Amino acid sequence: MDPTVESEIFKALETTRLLIGDRKEIQYSRCGRTDKGVSAVGQVIALYLRSKLKDIDAHNKHSGETVPEEQDGQPGEIDYVRVLNGVLPKDIRIVGWCPVPSDFSARFSCLSREYKYFFWNDNLNLLVMETAGKKLIGEHDFRNFCKMDAVKVHNYRRNVMSFEISPCDMRFEGHQLYAIKIKGSAFLWHQVRCMVAVLFMIGQGLESPEVIDALLDTRTLRKPQYLMAPEIPLVLLSCEFEGLKFSCSSDAGQALHVHLENECRLYHLQAAIFQEALLSHLPLSIDKDSSSNGVTRKKASHVPLMSRETEPSYEERRAKLETVKLRA
Repeated sequence: MDPTVESEIFKALETTRLLIGDRKEIQYSRCGRTDKGVSAVGQVIALYLRSKLKDIDAHNKHSGETVPEEQDGQPGEIDYVRVLNGVLPKDIRIVGWCPVPSDFSARFSCLSREYKYFFWNDNLNLLVMETAGKKLIGEHDFRNFCKMDAVKVHNYRRNVMSFEISPCDMRFEGHQLYAIKIKGSAFLWHQVRCMVAVLFMIGQGLESPEVIDALLDTRTLRKPQYLMAPEIPLVLLSCEFEGLKFSCSSDAGQALHVHLENECRLYHLQAAIFQEALLSHLPLSIDKDSSSNGVTRKKASHVPLMSRETEPSYEERRAKLETVKLRA
């Protein structure tokens, strides 16, 4: 089984001997899950760790107040950022920490999550996409914009607070990089990627903006079958909490800055190598007889979403689960 970000963090916690019990004992919680291949620059987890402070109770619970690096000349709290980043893989980094009240949950105490989805503008109608995207704002039933989990999820209403499309400071071969930014109180499984997939169809002129209204009307329409957008361009940008102030020591902050800067330089160097290969690429002669038997392949025609086969409804999925239970 491939390692996950979560498994690597717990491995680092064990290596540095910061853990004080198993996951249940330390009351571990995370703000949200990300699909394999999706990145996060603002993920938040909560758990009890070993501490150097004396003003904590028997269960190692902080008051929630910010802890300085030094107090009256005495060492302050453990430099969690420096310690953990010293043993984590180079593509995983802790950027800050904060003591929290004992009833805090990284998942349920979160006020909002914000995602960004990056894309190249390859002849997309961004104005129409943004008009369609604004229809997603508000509280709606998003079951037609997610991968339904009828076992664990029974309420598919979610609140999207904001939606915008803006250009990024990057161009390549005359194409501008853009980002869709979506903020909401919480999101369903694959919700962002499903919303983006439909918006791309609209931007390509394959669907009208009104298809958003139709998909949000779950009383009359079940989810049509469609592929969600790829995972790589999606980033969990930030998680909002009330009253939390994340911090790290000046040394750890400087080291983090240098590390991220070096990673950016490395990826720019790799991009330069690929661009050099692209520029020096020679046209290749194509043997039609061996590649496609001389037949020109046609692009698959777009089937309108409203004309596609639909997925099972929530009620049908629940009924199937109950049938399986009875047989067992």
